[in-house]
Amino acid sequence: MSGKQAMQARKKSDYQNGRHMTMTFSISAEDKRRYREDGYWISPKLLDDEGINRLRRAHDRIWEGDFDGDGYPLDNAYAKGGDRKKLRQFNNGWWINDNVRAVVTDPAIGKLAADLLETDEVRLWHDQVIWKPGTEGETSAVGNVGWHQDFAYWQCLSTDNVVTVWIALQDTDLSNGGMMTILGSHKWGLIKDSDTFYETNMDALRAKYESEGRSWVEEPCILKAGQASFHHGLTFHGSGPNLSSEPRLSVVAHLIPGGTAYRSGVQYHGNAKFLGPRPQDGQLFANDYFPVVYRRNREATNDE
Repeated sequence: MSGKQAMQARKKSDYQNGRHMTMTFSISAEDKRRYREDGYWISPKLLDDEGINRLRRAHDRIWEGDFDGDGYPLDNAYAKGGDRKKLRQFNNGWWINDNVRAVVTDPAIGKLAADLLETDEVRLWHDQVIWKPGTEGETSAVGNVGWHQDFAYWQCLSTDNVVTVWIALQDTDLSNGGMMTILGSHKWGLIKDSDTFYETNMDALRAKYESEGRSWVEEPCILKAGQASFHHGLTFHGSGPNLSSEPRLSVVAHLIPGGTAYRSGVQYHGNAKFLGPRPQDGQLFANDYFPVVYRRNREATNDE
């Protein structure tokens, strides 16, 4: 078997096996309480080791421009051969990679999100495939993710009751740029100009957001490979440098409750164009671009 044939066989095997990556758990009353109080919840291990390895291989393929089917990237957030010292972020990996699609539309993850959001239906808003470079001990802010609120980018949504599922593909802590949250910050509401993902000066951002007497309590999200953090769309979070010698890999699913609609005249977001050539206020994000991940009382089929 040639090298190309071996790669094609691995891709086929990854896709066929990738539909059953997640382990099934239930959200307890205590889990819901912690999520409501803290603004985030850390799951048990959701992916088995082979599922983790499939997604790590998916990372490699995505960054090399090796896509599944005839899908095309949403944008040019990362170009093949780009700077390996900078943070890489690929939006809507589910369009072009079957294994990313399998996990970000997995009903088991969708059910956890639906229980935390206390809703009967969850849809995928979009996903992200994120690669944070290792600095090998060098102090650098180049891979930092600034303190921000996800909903600051999504104000065209009719609700802020949304959740981000951040899945670690290796053991993750502060030494390799693990995510940190600000406890209870989702209760502050939407803070003006908190769309600061790409601002790398963490101290300056803290001074900005803490200045009005808010209680700023940083808590790291320590995750084993295959665990996920579920954080509210208004929870402030960010991450510092990856001081290790290996990249920190993650796959992220941004999920919205069924019935979420477009709010016009507030803020542009590229997803609005998937509603049609002229989106209407109140139009539901309910088509193939925003697939059903979970519906109460039956497994989602990702069909209308």
